[in-house]
Amino acid sequence: MRLAVIPARGGSKRVPRKNIRAFCGRPMIGWPLEAARSSGCFDRIVVSTDDDEIAGIAQGFGALVPFRRPPELSDDHATSVAVVAHAVRWHIDNGFAPDAVCCLYPTAPFVRPEDLAAGLRLL
Repeated sequence: MRLAVIPARGGSKRVPRKNIRAFCGRPMIGWPLEAARSSGCFDRIVVSTDDDEIAGIAQGFGALVPFRRPPELSDDHATSVAVVAHAVRWHIDNGFAPDAVCCLYPTAPFVRPEDLAAGLRLL
């Protein structure tokens, strides 16, 4: 199974609510979610978040939000590696065995489906 994990916490300090702020007509997180979906590269696209509003918007763009990120992974010191590892562990514990994992940031509005497909071909 190919898994995309988008880490999107609610507590941004420098740009509050940056993951869901409008950018060219849609929430910022909507751009990479749409690219991931359109690429056809992933069996599951999951958003790891601690925030109900982000979860709702992500689900509206077709992402899965099967868990809430724990508080220890939702502060300023949590690393992307730890957040993605948590998502992978959750999937393994729940009967999904990812053989490839992609971390895609919610603030990457310029990622294109063809870039994701090219990355998968290289992998």
